Amino acid sequence: MYEGYGPGGVAILVEALTDNRNRTGSEVRNIFTKAGGSLGEPGSVAWQFEKKGIVLVDAQRFSEDDLMPAIEAGAEDITDDEGVWEIVTEPGDLSAVREALEGAGVEIESAEATMRPTTRVQVDEDQVGKLLRLIEQLEDHDDVVAVHANFDVDASVLERVAAA
Repeated sequence: MYEGYGPGGVAILVEALTDNRNRTGSEVRNIFTKAGGSLGEPGSVAWQFEKKGIVLVDAQRFSEDDLMPAIEAGAEDITDDEGVWEIVTEPGDLSAVREALEGAGVEIESAEATMRPTTRVQVDEDQVGKLLRLIEQLEDHDDVVAVHANFDVDASVLERVAAA
């Protein structure tokens, strides 16, 4: 697990699986530095994340009432995020919630355990491109399994940056 800060002060948590910690650590540090970020010490950003199960369901096809089996199976929260129901669980309840939804005929888009940010950082539009490039470079590294970040950007800004 590597921890660092990206452009705009965004906390970034990098999960890696490697047979050579020195090589991977050096390469991850290099990616952060070249992208305008910095690799932090262990514990520097991990406290800003919590391990949660996340289940995504198409909100166009299923109503909130269709998701009641998830609550009964232990889901903590259900929110509508731009046409997708996001169901949050404790990691240990993830499979039970998934099975309850599938048993009720609800089609699941994805279900995974992830590190969810407890706070979010609003990023200025001029920093978004740098931040997204940093995350992409980290995700492209052979040893990196997952990248988690606590940034918040309007969808319209993301579209403009992606089109540029």
